[in-house]
Amino acid sequence: MKVRQLMLFSLGLYILSAGLTYALKPQQDGGTLVSSGDQVEQTDDETALGLLLQIDPQEPKTEACPLNGKLYTNIEKQAWEKRRPLAVMIENSPDARPQSGLSSADVVFEALAEGGVTRFMSFYYCDAQKQEVSIAPVRSARTYFVDWASGFNRPLYVHVGGANLSGPADALGQISDYGWSLENDLNQFSIGYPTFVRNGNRLDHEVATEHTMETTTEKLWAVAEERGWTNMSPELKVGKKVVPGADWQTGYVSPAFADDVTTSGTVTNIAYDFWSGYDQYAIKWEYDATNHEYKRSLAGEPHVDLNNNKQITAKNVVVLLTEEKGPIDELKHMLYQTTGTGDALIFTNGEVNKVTWSKATREAELTFKTKAGQPFEFTRGMIWISVLDEGNEVTY
Repeated sequence: MKVRQLMLFSLGLYILSAGLTYALKPQQDGGTLVSSGDQVEQTDDETALGLLLQIDPQEPKTEACPLNGKLYTNIEKQAWEKRRPLAVMIENSPDARPQSGLSSADVVFEALAEGGVTRFMSFYYCDAQKQEVSIAPVRSARTYFVDWASGFNRPLYVHVGGANLSGPADALGQISDYGWSLENDLNQFSIGYPTFVRNGNRLDHEVATEHTMETTTEKLWAVAEERGWTNMSPELKVGKKVVPGADWQTGYVSPAFADDVTTSGTVTNIAYDFWSGYDQYAIKWEYDATNHEYKRSLAGEPHVDLNNNKQITAKNVVVLLTEEKGPIDELKHMLYQTTGTGDALIFTNGEVNKVTWSKATREAELTFKTKAGQPFEFTRGMIWISVLDEGNEVTY
């Protein structure tokens, strides 16, 4: 009898423990999320996540970010040199807005995903060292974003699944073929909780589950470190051949950069659509001559970052013109010409510059040159690249 009572008592404790664990654990599949982020006090107006580096305000900013030339302290450089960039897919449907983390990116690519809906690929490397960045909502891979990411020497590519229909738009098949699963692919399907969480409380209203995937820069870099994907790529064995690891920056050439100018040009407003009639994705940039930056508006409203409730800005706005194809299949997937050459407009310091873009191969860097054939000098700071069909109109 005593044995039976003891067994029943133990079973009761187990059920109670399991119930408490379930109640306290963040729910991933459409349930209510009680995340650690909801319990952390805000340390400043940038993000609810804490500071990572203590930096002396007097320490000079002398170290240029390899991605966009912005200057940081030596402490921050020492941090980023142990890692490689994160390239994170972020969605832009109206239910995803406002996004988290776009204002903290070093470089952003913007292009159509399907059905007139645009998507972002945001690079986090230098600006994310001082403070952890919440990123949301993370969405799926597309083949042309993989192509552009390839020019950054295999960054950590972050996504939630991806296009996998057999054919030229098969992003997941291509990621496998390129060997990324062995070196730099951070697919949520292979990682899961707690690196990725379904945060149903991220916004002040309910949205469908597919708009709720959230992560942070530090969580992603932690997984990469566990897999041996630091700044160094791992040693690979291909048959009997051993391919040694190398720093991700080996062979990478940073763009040319210049400091802010003391005077500004007269090109103060930029506007463009990705598809005509899709006003929910219409873009406007307004030049702020005082800070030498462009303020972004989306669908007629200031485009803000949920992390800090501030309007997103960029030092350089690039409109890359190329051939757009699609929809090419029943899932309305799109394709862009990512290699070769074409025209582009680069707006910086209140001026427009007509340049040429080039990318020799998938793994080659995307570069921009002046009409005289010289590397274009970007202003130090965020570079935002919007990719449009070569027939689209850009007003300025």
